Amino acid sequence: MADTAISFSLGANDLAVESASPDQILVRRLCAAENAAYEELLQRFEHPIYNLVCRLTDHPEDGADVTQEVFLKVFRSVGSFRGQSSLKTWIYRIAVNESRNHRRSFLRHRKQEVHMEPNEDSLGLAEWVADPGPSPFEIALDHEAEQLIELALSEMNPSFRAALVLRDIEGLAYDEIAEILEISLGTVKSRIVRGREALKERLTAHLDPGPHAFHRREGVVAR
Repeated sequence: MADTAISFSLGANDLAVESASPDQILVRRLCAAENAAYEELLQRFEHPIYNLVCRLTDHPEDGADVTQEVFLKVFRSVGSFRGQSSLKTWIYRIAVNESRNHRRSFLRHRKQEVHMEPNEDSLGLAEWVADPGPSPFEIALDHEAEQLIELALSEMNPSFRAALVLRDIEGLAYDEIAEILEISLGTVKSRIVRGREALKERLTAHLDPGPHAFHRREGVVAR
């Protein structure tokens, strides 16, 4: 009888804690301003967010500052997190937006801002089909190749770059990328297809800077 009484003495709050996901528990601890929760969040996300930011901004040397801004926004707005997406998706969305804001701010400061958005609506069915060949990242067999990939990424259209990094480097699912970038699933797929093609062309240009290095397939935007 004692065990039975104990089992029925659990309140609604206790049951809620037992059924909460690890992300929900972490968010509650963050909202309670637990120092250990802040440390846990940084341990999980600081390094990947820094890498993401460095790839999405045009100036990787600013990566540390942008990353700091990302986590300041996370800490300030964590109370608004409602669990409609995963905690990772929510933080990545903040990182992508902060990287975009940083890039635009820099361009405005230099008076060089150029509006250049891809026209995904013009894609034909053939361009939606995933490339059956090896991913551009599969050619990174040594450090030099990795450096070439980073250089090629930095030269790409930012919209394509973001989708490609989230998919082929971060390994996120298409629906997660759609949530992070706040675009449709179809647009995610089209940007990844075009981004892979653009990256291959950029790598070809760097590896073989001959007369045909900058050949562009008709209908494909490379920058």
